[in-house]
Amino acid sequence: MSQINLELAKKLIESAEKEANEIKVPMVISIVDEGGNFIACHRMDNALLVSVDIAQNKAWTSVAMKMPTADLAQAAGAGKELYGINTTNNGRVVVFGGGIPLWKDGQVIGAVGVSGGSVEQDIQVAQSAVQVFSELEYLLNG
Repeated sequence: MSQINLELAKKLIESAEKEANEIKVPMVISIVDEGGNFIACHRMDNALLVSVDIAQNKAWTSVAMKMPTADLAQAAGAGKELYGINTTNNGRVVVFGGGIPLWKDGQVIGAVGVSGGSVEQDIQVAQSAVQVFSELEYLLNG
């Protein structure tokens, strides 16, 4: 698995959707590649329409900053080192949890972004996709 493709994105989305269904929160799940380019986005029935852009931007932010958006939230608070970063890049930088990069051999090769619930729920659902990615990576590369 050297890159994120549609087949892999579908598996990650499937895992995230299963988790979202378990917690009974309709979500939007977005997957991007290492350049932050759109691979796939899935909007569950009744998920908030606003969550489409938010999920995509969370995934993009995770790739662009090479960190989970929850970590960026800590650095971007009032008086913190990255305060105001969310006003850059045409407002595309998201500074709350739900975006998590996908790492392979020390490199970010993509990211998942989830929106639709509380920040904690978004992180939980995104982590389920990251877990599947890690398991698939292990199975393929042992």
